[in-house]
Amino acid sequence: MKKGFVIICQIFLLWVINELGTFIVNILHIPVPGNIIGMLLLLIFLLTGIIQLKWVDIGASLLNRHLSFFFIPISVGLMTLGSIFMSSGIRLLFILVLSAIIGIIGTGLTSQLLAKKREVSSNEQHYHSV
Repeated sequence: MKKGFVIICQIFLLWVINELGTFIVNILHIPVPGNIIGMLLLLIFLLTGIIQLKWVDIGASLLNRHLSFFFIPISVGLMTLGSIFMSSGIRLLFILVLSAIIGIIGTGLTSQLLAKKREVSSNEQHYHSV
């Protein structure tokens, strides 16, 4: 019972941050989706310590675990756009493949950078402890 309440509170906090992002977009007329601004706010709050990871980790893990269920309504909605896919299918496919490649490259470079930083950090700690 207590764990369920914690999950509800954590998901509510994530929802509030998402709505804050949407509010900022509506007020400032930024041409970016509100949920993107909300994710950036969450990142900033986590990095600055305004929000601690333990305040959202269980709720975020639950949402992440069931992420595929959130794509079902989108997939059903895409079926009504068949004419667009027929006329622009090759361009859409090119954009999807290109963005996937860019995402994979960006993720790989970021993980390599973080691994090098971790290796340098552990080497410095070893050097100072000798």
